Amino acid sequence: MMNLRIQRPFTSTPTRQEGSVSVLMVLALAAMAMMAALALDGGHMLLNKTRLQNAVDAAALSGAKTLSQVAGGANSASTTRTAALNTLTQNANATGNNELATAVGGNVAAFAVVELASSVYGPFSYPGPADAKYVRVSVPSYNLTGFFWNAAQVLGSGGLGAKSVAAIATAGPSPTSPCDLAPLMVCGNPTQYNPAAGMFWGFQFGDLQVLKSAAGNSDPIGPGNFQLLDFGSGGSTVREDLAGGGSVCRNVGQNVDTAPGNKVGPASQGLNTRFGIYNGPVSASDYPPDLVTTSSNPAITYDDSVNPPQNKYKGQIVTSSNGNLTAGANAIFDYNDWRTSTAACVAGSGSGCESNGVFERRMLKIVVGDCSGKNNGSTSIPVLGFGCYFVVQPMDGGGGDAQIFGQFVKQCEGDNVAGPSPSTDSGPQIIQLYKTYLTGSGTPSTDS
Repeated sequence: MMNLRIQRPFTSTPTRQEGSVSVLMVLALAAMAMMAALALDGGHMLLNKTRLQNAVDAAALSGAKTLSQVAGGANSASTTRTAALNTLTQNANATGNNELATAVGGNVAAFAVVELASSVYGPFSYPGPADAKYVRVSVPSYNLTGFFWNAAQVLGSGGLGAKSVAAIATAGPSPTSPCDLAPLMVCGNPTQYNPAAGMFWGFQFGDLQVLKSAAGNSDPIGPGNFQLLDFGSGGSTVREDLAGGGSVCRNVGQNVDTAPGNKVGPASQGLNTRFGIYNGPVSASDYPPDLVTTSSNPAITYDDSVNPPQNKYKGQIVTSSNGNLTAGANAIFDYNDWRTSTAACVAGSGSGCESNGVFERRMLKIVVGDCSGKNNGSTSIPVLGFGCYFVVQPMDGGGGDAQIFGQFVKQCEGDNVAGPSPSTDSGPQIIQLYKTYLTGSGTPSTDS
């Protein structure tokens, strides 16, 4: 008799189910570990990237600001680099930046790179060109502590690499319409404007101009005008604005109104604070002097007994050559001398520096107007642009000698809002951050 065997269908046992669940649990835990790495380490990287970028931005701005103050002086590149790295260190040592401070350690020069260029598009290098205006600060790699990062690497996240962030920032000048204008105007020629040739409404770098005429002079605007503008209520406003306390904003294409009257007292009291001379209701606490208050003695004079009138020093006609003023064999303390002395003061190596002095107090931002439609008395003049003028000497308090003499300078510090474009023209400027262009093209880096 044949025995029949009944084949039972295959069923899994609880033990086999437990094994499958264990595998799934391991996979799930691995996935959770990867998610934790992404969340915790990713957030940690983002936080430190932001902190690093802020520190690098501040360093680039500080470097560009310093470069504008020491350009043309001895060791300007090293002074700029030191200022940028000091700012980076100070930001790293700020509260909450312990990890960044540890990474910087005592060798910030090995942590960050500072480079200079004459164009925002580069090329950047160190010490950079002699006419450098733009500063770039970069941190190629800032290594961070890993939390689940290493575990994620062990679990096979190929190509994950070391946990680090980088940052780069570029800063430099941009033109602005100033709000700290002096209430003065020079008459420019709108047909003589060619920046490529160094010509700005008929003015060239270093030209000595009368910024305010005196009694008995032939005024370029018309009888009764002394190149003063109406920015407020009379002499008190003239005093305050010439001392540096003005807040009147103007733009190219607008009109300005002239203010008839000499106003010698208020004008001299305000202007001379820039030389550390205080007469009338002005004080050093409100209006500190320039870093360098040196001027030639005797003073430059204005001889209007000849036609055209002449600026003279020790009886000789004053001439200008690339910013250098001379009168015969006599040298005159001029913009180039002041610039060299100022750079030394900023770098901490100068002598005769005013202890409470402020950079560029001897620079005036004034209106360049189109005076072709001038009238006697109060008149409205179109604004061609804004000129930067270095004040050569204090203003005399006597009516017939109450001229203000200034040298035309291509650029100076300004206020108000920075423009969208790099500085390629003349006039007041402000330091701002730019997108970083790594290849010299118009495509900015995504890491700036």
